[in-house]
Amino acid sequence: MLILIDNRGKKYLIKDNQDFQTDQGIIRWKDLVDIKAGDCLKTHLDYKIKVVKADVNDLIDLMQRNCSILLPKDIGLVISHTGLGNGDNVVDAGTGAGAIAMHFANIVGPEGHVYTYEIREDFAEIAKKNIDLFKLKNVTVKNQDIKEGISENDVDLVFLDLPKPVEALEIVYDSLKLGGWLAVYAPYIEQVQSIYKISKKVGFDDIKIIECILREIEVRNRGTRPKTRMVGHTGYLAFARKL
Repeated sequence: MLILIDNRGKKYLIKDNQDFQTDQGIIRWKDLVDIKAGDCLKTHLDYKIKVVKADVNDLIDLMQRNCSILLPKDIGLVISHTGLGNGDNVVDAGTGAGAIAMHFANIVGPEGHVYTYEIREDFAEIAKKNIDLFKLKNVTVKNQDIKEGISENDVDLVFLDLPKPVEALEIVYDSLKLGGWLAVYAPYIEQVQSIYKISKKVGFDDIKIIECILREIEVRNRGTRPKTRMVGHTGYLAFARKL
């Protein structure tokens, strides 16, 4: 999928049969029909617009959302800690706008599949629209409560972003293959304390609780230093494995 990026770094979707219009000018639809990644276009006001092949982060930046989404620092930890790879099958619960399901789909590829459960019908519909818009064929959105059961078996990873994740741990354990992973995102310490205790009772092993703090570095002519503002606590990540 191709997108447009202006000289400010602002990203835009290309809409069929519509002229591209911003405060920096217009590009007629007839000039967008045959574009390819790497092209550089100009608006009628002579501003440059670059044509880029979108990656999953571009798609998430542009998608519709009416809820908060996980940050890349947390998503990256889930993917790397669980060893998620091509051809894996994933169950995701708490779809929201579909951001982490899209990341999982990008990793598992066409040989794998992501089944994402969302109890709220309005969130599920938005997630479906986002996934359809970006032509992802390996994601199935289910407007269901995961606590009522998981249809999929021998799953490689189950990811939970729920208010009460402990209520689903037994169901998750049964759905995982031997060696499969549970990963839970939880904003509060009391949640991960309960997850740690109950996942042990259920039968999980290799239980870990992780928090990732991200601090960027700014480079200026007068010196280099950490940025004054940083992304501190977003949530805790709990990991457990079925062994």
